[in-house]
Amino acid sequence: MIPQTFVQELLNRVDIVEVIGRYVPLKKGGANFIGLCPFHSEKSPSFTVSQIKQFYHCFGCGANGTAVTFLMEQGGLGFIEAVEDLANSVGLNVPREMSMNGVKEKTSQRKEILRLVDVMNCASNYYRRQLRTATLAIDYLKGRGLTGGIAAKFGLGYAPNSWQNLAAAFQDYRSDLLMEAGLVIDGDKMTRNDGLNRRYDRFRDRIIFPIRNAKGQVIGFGGRIMGNGEPKYLNSPETSLFSKGNELYGLFEARSGIRDAGYALVVEGYMDVVTLAQAGFRNALATLGTACTSMHVQKLLRQTETVVFSFDGDTPGRRAARRAMETCLPHAGDNCSFKFLFLPAEHDPDSFIRKFGAKVFSEKVNEAIPLSQFLIAEVLKGKEMHQPEGRARAFFEAKPLLQALPTNTLRSQILKEFSARAGIPLEDVINLCQLPAQPRIKNYNKALIKPEKRPVVNTARRILQNLLMYPLIANNLTDDEAQQLKVVKDYSEIFQEILKLCQDMGTQADFRYLSDLLRTSPNFATYEDVLREIMSFDENVRDLVLSSSEDEIQLDKRQEQLHLRLVEVRSAIRKLRYDGLCEALDRLYKQGSLTPEEMCHAAALSRERNELKRQLFSNNIGYS
Repeated sequence: MIPQTFVQELLNRVDIVEVIGRYVPLKKGGANFIGLCPFHSEKSPSFTVSQIKQFYHCFGCGANGTAVTFLMEQGGLGFIEAVEDLANSVGLNVPREMSMNGVKEKTSQRKEILRLVDVMNCASNYYRRQLRTATLAIDYLKGRGLTGGIAAKFGLGYAPNSWQNLAAAFQDYRSDLLMEAGLVIDGDKMTRNDGLNRRYDRFRDRIIFPIRNAKGQVIGFGGRIMGNGEPKYLNSPETSLFSKGNELYGLFEARSGIRDAGYALVVEGYMDVVTLAQAGFRNALATLGTACTSMHVQKLLRQTETVVFSFDGDTPGRRAARRAMETCLPHAGDNCSFKFLFLPAEHDPDSFIRKFGAKVFSEKVNEAIPLSQFLIAEVLKGKEMHQPEGRARAFFEAKPLLQALPTNTLRSQILKEFSARAGIPLEDVINLCQLPAQPRIKNYNKALIKPEKRPVVNTARRILQNLLMYPLIANNLTDDEAQQLKVVKDYSEIFQEILKLCQDMGTQADFRYLSDLLRTSPNFATYEDVLREIMSFDENVRDLVLSSSEDEIQLDKRQEQLHLRLVEVRSAIRKLRYDGLCEALDRLYKQGSLTPEEMCHAAALSRERNELKRQLFSNNIGYS
């Protein structure tokens, strides 16, 4: 684990304006710097960077964080990688705290990864050099309409048609690293006189497409055959560097194109990506011979709010589109858009553009079908909707898809559309799908609203909000209070993680550092909503949460807020305990007759509930 004191020293030493300015043009605007947000498409700048607070915030999409956060989000890095990159930029060595979490092993793994990256870069350079003199490969690429410039941008290469080409690129052709990188294969049955398996190159007589990660490092290869044969495309195997379900071909090259175009264009093949880039569609990328995964969707949504999937119009293309649609459903928020473009069955994007041109393809993109229409069309397709059986089959197929949608306005609209098209009453659709109710907006007396304009949330979420804003609260809770948080329904995993992180940070617990750590959490979707709520509070609240000033007045204000929020959290914990006791008593009383032991237990629970009720009243905390 990296010591928090080092991260704080690092953030104090770097200039966040300089770090972000390498990627985003910034201009001075009052006390802050402003620019176009790199995380969503916008025409008017809403992205602000505070040099004083060393923090950025976008008022458009809600993105926020420190210099470490920015490198994680912009470059797709992990927390440790981002800290290391930032430290290297200012000449600092990252210290490590030895713990029981296998830090030594992780350090060794990172060194191994770096060695594999060196091996992949060496192989990539070798393949690129081979392309320069491979007449047949050059003619093939030219025949596909590609120029030398676009080939250079994507680092295209060529693997010659012989068994051990890479022996010319590596001094030790039998190094284990070549095997671990997936560059070579050891033949099981082709043994040599010395008893060793015969080793040969994985890629032979193929156009080579280097696959880069978000940092631009080569982590794998795709090889395309130039003539007839199978497989047409050959990918690197899964390695410690490369996982097909996590990576998108062309994402590194397409980032600026996605930002300029305002959407990402997802296609099926390497050649499609390169051809589209040649035609001016610099926002194209591809899945790596596998179905679209949740990780793919998450990476895409970090780049843009609009994703267009382009598939062949044949049966396999329709199946791939259906799988992509199902993967997108849990991520279908009100602020994002997924669309589906189907080309004629005999075409892929590469062949379509070469025959009809970029303008016609652009028109096709504009006609792409929204996710809502595609979903409804898929479940209604082939059903006899004039018959009860047909409507029942349509609902049976739609049910898991509707259940996968998050509770938001888009889901509400899709439910209404499906109800109308399928001829099934909306109330029946909602009840049969067992969907949670849509959140209702309540009207509150403006005179009762606090100056902070904090949103009305449930008790557990308010506790989480306070813990994120003032992590030191966690270190002031009693063991009993902490234990009660760890078993809160629907929030137990969240609170366990937060309390552990705050405990590890100790007396140096800080909102900015905690928000950085949470980016790597599997629960970050929940945290992200709360972090955005915090950043939407009025300026005085934001300033106090983000402030690292040692000014005596600021310290007093922070101490006062910490005390007030601690009181609020403790009252909220009592409220949660009170609610739990009410539920427990209800369950007991519904049993009917109780044994003497159960009666004693119920009496004890009732006494505890009454005492908590008195405490809640005395602290002006309402309950239901």
